[in-house]
Amino acid sequence: MQKILKWFTPVLALGVAIFIIFFLISINPSYEQDYGQPLTHKSEVTQKKPQDVWLNHFSKTQTLGYFYPVNEVFIELDLDEEIVSETIYKLSASLLDPYQLFCLKEELKQHSLKYYLMRDKDSVELLIYSKDVERLNSLVRVLKNYQISAKVELFKEDV
Repeated sequence: MQKILKWFTPVLALGVAIFIIFFLISINPSYEQDYGQPLTHKSEVTQKKPQDVWLNHFSKTQTLGYFYPVNEVFIELDLDEEIVSETIYKLSASLLDPYQLFCLKEELKQHSLKYYLMRDKDSVELLIYSKDVERLNSLVRVLKNYQISAKVELFKEDV
């Protein structure tokens, strides 16, 4: 048994060496490839056959007697009329405390006016845009009862 083990290691090493040699020969062939001629670029212009686009199917439906719905808009403008600008008034009021804000919201509910509150770090400013100057003036008089200073001005749009 010891004689077999004594010769087994060199025989195994020789077998592995032969396997590696055959493996290296198989992946690296011994014949040389001809690299002498440079590569040439051949450019050929090929014309592609026009492809049938799926949108062309929709253009053929008119001859078949039906149409697919398409989002199209036709607008006719009569520019001969004179455009009359409407006068718009702006009510602005600056609020200092939450009580004033509460009172203001309650009064705006009663007057049924839409408003815009613009908040800064320090204060809150109310803006109301309306065409009815009398309605805005009556609101200013009511807000004076709550010690809220408000003023009505002519609103100028920046065009």
